[in-house]
Amino acid sequence: MSLAKLLELPGVTAQPEAATQGYVFNHTMIRVKDVAKSLDFYTRVLGFVPVYEMDFPEAEFTNYYLVLRADRAAIPEDDAARLAWALAQPGVLELTYNYGTEQDPAFHYHHGNGEPRGFGHLCVSVPDVKAACERFEQLGVPFQKRLTDGRMKHIAFIKDPDGYWIEILQPTPFAA
Repeated sequence: MSLAKLLELPGVTAQPEAATQGYVFNHTMIRVKDVAKSLDFYTRVLGFVPVYEMDFPEAEFTNYYLVLRADRAAIPEDDAARLAWALAQPGVLELTYNYGTEQDPAFHYHHGNGEPRGFGHLCVSVPDVKAACERFEQLGVPFQKRLTDGRMKHIAFIKDPDGYWIEILQPTPFAA
């Protein structure tokens, strides 16, 4: 569907208000049971960089902000500047850890893909989806859908330690 047709869909405003200029989709938050396992997964497996931590001991939770940023030199060293920088970035992942959840073997978060359905998945674009999936296989990352599964042979879904689905795709044309 062309952009012109998409802009004509029911419910789409003809022209966003000027007040929304400069808005940036900043982050998505997911709750994680074991922050060490989640930080390992998102940093080692997917290459995220943790850039800020906000601890709320009175409420017994901590937020960790992560970005996919190859140029770490662009990340400010000063805490206040780094927080302001993180809150201005597009596509930040916020992991929320509630104290003690990792201690309960029966505890788990609803990842949104069981009933009742809700949240669906995160997505990471990679330069080469086949190479990325081969690496995930070697790392023992669980798959929800491999490239060879189903009708859509150009995307895969892996799962993080809490069972959240992460779509893996490449933005360039995919050769099967």
